[in-house]
Amino acid sequence: MKMRDELGVLYEDTDFITLFRADCGQSALSPGQLALISVMQFAEGLTDRQAAEAVRSRIDWKYALGLEITDSGFDYSVLSEWRSRLIAAGRESQLLDKMLAHFQEKGWLKARGKARTDSTHVIGAIRKMNRLECVGETLRHALNQLATVADEWLLTVVDRDWSERYSIRFEQYRLPKSETEKQKLLLTIGCDGHHLLSALYDDSLSPQWLRQLKAVEILRCVWIQQYGVSEGKIYWREADDLPPHKQLITSPYDTEARNRTKRDTNWTGYIVHLTETCDRDLPHLITNVETTPASIGDVEMTQVIHQSLADKHLLPQEHLVDTAYVDAQHLLTSEIELGIDLVGRTPSDSSWQEKAQQGFDLSCFAIDWEHQQAICPQGNASKSWHQRSDNYGNPTIQVR
Repeated sequence: MKMRDELGVLYEDTDFITLFRADCGQSALSPGQLALISVMQFAEGLTDRQAAEAVRSRIDWKYALGLEITDSGFDYSVLSEWRSRLIAAGRESQLLDKMLAHFQEKGWLKARGKARTDSTHVIGAIRKMNRLECVGETLRHALNQLATVADEWLLTVVDRDWSERYSIRFEQYRLPKSETEKQKLLLTIGCDGHHLLSALYDDSLSPQWLRQLKAVEILRCVWIQQYGVSEGKIYWREADDLPPHKQLITSPYDTEARNRTKRDTNWTGYIVHLTETCDRDLPHLITNVETTPASIGDVEMTQVIHQSLADKHLLPQEHLVDTAYVDAQHLLTSEIELGIDLVGRTPSDSSWQEKAQQGFDLSCFAIDWEHQQAICPQGNASKSWHQRSDNYGNPTIQVR
């Protein structure tokens, strides 16, 4: 109740008018109310059914939404449809942005204060698969979609034993124990997928629209990543021949989720970066949210976060972050270009010399940037200086 008394109406129907077609008649439900329900649902951690029931039965929710006490609510399926409409239009951030605008009007939120950013992992709503399960389930997923839209065509392509091999989900599959049998199954799945893709991309055998199916495109990408062709034969790629984690698809049901290990935690999914104000005399409010695949490092998001805050006119004077967001370039550009004091511990030296406390670590060398040389503790200068990219596309300098 305090929320409505303090803020009044957070979202107006006109804020979301472009999400609805003018020729479909008036919406039976208020999009402004649905937006607020989505926020309250998230705050309390409710399912769609529970949120719809709260609208029907809880007096505090009815008051916050400005509903009559006798309002009977709506079917819970409306909430997922509403979220899908928001996401399809790329407008999901509007819920936070409109709320921040209200907070600025109230004087609770000001630019050039103090803010902090940290990240946490988000596990994808998918089952974690090994590589064998991934390729098997990817092919099964494509076959299911093709069977739905082109069952007669599919019967002309597949063999009879495919139904036995791909009829059940691969987590329920009794996978072989021996390495020899696993390799045999991997190659069988690879040949089946290659055969299906060859038929799909043969104009004389299949209509072009089948190639545009999402499951077919996922199958094509996974087969490029996991299999190779040499002298007309399919082979299974070794671990060192796989693409980097930033590109590697780990599940056909969520092609953006990535696998990562950070310290003692391994997960498949995403990272969410939350930025919050932390001025002593003002409420602590979340001002920015960024979600990325797990393979994207925190340091890659520092400038993205600053740009998002600049777009909202909420750049801080002092920005507190942990080590993962800090590098020399960010420390320099944040101060010079944006006037932000980026405060965080610089990354420690990860070389074996530092860990073993033997030999010379990086701190023992003096860098002469002007002449592109490194000077060792005995005063000797390096012989070569090359700028290149590592396997993940990051710029590096290699000194010998």
